[in-house]
Amino acid sequence: MLGWEFPPFISGGLGTACYGLTRALDQLGHQIVFVLPQPVDSRLASHVQLRPRTRPDVAAAYQIPELPRVEFHAIPSTLRPYERPSDGGKSFFASQSGGAQSPHPRYDEMPDFVATAQKSADQRSGHYGGDMFAEVHRYAKVAMLMALGETFDVIHAHDWMTYPAGMAVSAISGKPLIAHVHSTEFDRSGEHVNQRIYDIERAGIHHADKVIAVSYLTRNIVLQRYAVPDTKVEVVYNAIDRNGEQTALPPAIRRDEKIVLFLGRITMQKGPEYFLAAAKKVLEYEKNVRFIMAGNGDLVRPSIEMAAQMGIGHKVLFTGFLRGDDVARVYKMADLYVMPSVSEPFGIAPLEALSHDVPVLISKQSGVSEVLTHVLKVDFWDIKEMANKIIAVLRHPPLQATLRQHGQFEVRRLTWQGAAKRCVEVYRNAIAALN
Repeated sequence: MLGWEFPPFISGGLGTACYGLTRALDQLGHQIVFVLPQPVDSRLASHVQLRPRTRPDVAAAYQIPELPRVEFHAIPSTLRPYERPSDGGKSFFASQSGGAQSPHPRYDEMPDFVATAQKSADQRSGHYGGDMFAEVHRYAKVAMLMALGETFDVIHAHDWMTYPAGMAVSAISGKPLIAHVHSTEFDRSGEHVNQRIYDIERAGIHHADKVIAVSYLTRNIVLQRYAVPDTKVEVVYNAIDRNGEQTALPPAIRRDEKIVLFLGRITMQKGPEYFLAAAKKVLEYEKNVRFIMAGNGDLVRPSIEMAAQMGIGHKVLFTGFLRGDDVARVYKMADLYVMPSVSEPFGIAPLEALSHDVPVLISKQSGVSEVLTHVLKVDFWDIKEMANKIIAVLRHPPLQATLRQHGQFEVRRLTWQGAAKRCVEVYRNAIAALN
């Protein structure tokens, strides 16, 4: 298994999905060798070492107690999976189209928002310690050399940064490659794609023996944008880990305000500007509401400035990235969770919200909308309808109670064990096709 994010280093849904799927495969009895980057501030010293370091650029093999059948190898790297390479000033934030699937005009204050975001992106272009693409190919080279000393049946590569490694390992081993598409360049950038990233994605998807998409929404993008035969692409939905009951944590502050929550990466893909535009409309009718935006991302500063310019800065709380008990606490405070994503391949956060007994409003442009019935849905660009549905939940307790009750029942159907079993079916089909 080739990945770029795993606990405790999580910056988004990719790490959550990799953990849930890996843990379920472990519980089903499958052995996994997981290769991933090792951030500079490594915490691996607390883990159980299995084998000594075999190469100077690869950490010793190690395990963590809760995953006894998983062996990890770390390749030192400072890269983070959701950040962008420098495009020579041509940032994807310059897009005003609303993403790959929206012909609709953006909110009237959007040009200023986009301009501020562009400036923020340009200022951050020097974040990387080295060239991102060079790092991707170094990862591939080291993974290929490591594979020469390993025994395995299948290669499972998560998202574009691992596809060169997957192709290299497959070439030298003759083993089937599974390309797992958690997000495409069109989800992240709309029509303003980074051509080098798209080329890597396309090469990996075409080289793969099987492709796993996290939703039919993503599958359709793969078929249409990457020209892949439909027999090659399978859908395996993400899930949620419900091991153990959530601890009921009291809110940190006593309040009588209603709480509307946005929790996720604050990037163009997630639609923070539409959340803020809807918030402004809600506050025209409901004064006793506070909006929480929890998460990090390139658009945190532009979002703060947009809220201030709209005159609702005092009603919007930006918490930064939350972990552990703080996530549970903010869900317990929330009266409604909103995910207004412009293009969301799946979306694990709504499942987490439902598991914490929080009603959910999601965009129709999300993969998770395919598997959830008892949630509210809206086009991400329809600010008026988004505001109307937020107000309906806040004003009508019976509606809120119904969404809570049915949402809890619905989320129980989605398990990582089920997702892992589907992946194993894909593995076996890929192996059989080569024999």
